[in-house]
Amino acid sequence: MYQQMIFVNLATNDVDASKKFFTELGYTINPQFSGDDCACVVISDTIVTMLLSKQRYADFTKKEIADSTRTSEVLICLSAESREKVDELVEKAVAAGGRANDDVQDHGYMYGRSFDDLDGHSWEVVWMDPAAVQS
Repeated sequence: MYQQMIFVNLATNDVDASKKFFTELGYTINPQFSGDDCACVVISDTIVTMLLSKQRYADFTKKEIADSTRTSEVLICLSAESREKVDELVEKAVAAGGRANDDVQDHGYMYGRSFDDLDGHSWEVVWMDPAAVQS
């Protein structure tokens, strides 16, 4: 059965530093689609992040590339299997050089936190109680 995939393309100031950051979060780099100016980060079987040098990113758009340390161009949200996994991923991101945001959301059935990566891209991590989702 076909599973649709998502490829999130992000501009980065330093491909090597970003590769290190994401591998420290527990993700892998697919060398087949990586090079000096890009890195293919495999988040899951259906989610891939392409980290592109700003020069390479500019090959795909005529628009100005956002300075993600000053502006928000996208909010990327990943699911987690538990509250503990939410905290674990955010703590790994901080240990790898990212910045935790102070916006913990705890609604009982839903728990989330967020962090900014080395380039300022915002990543949210959310757990939702499966029983609440089914009702």
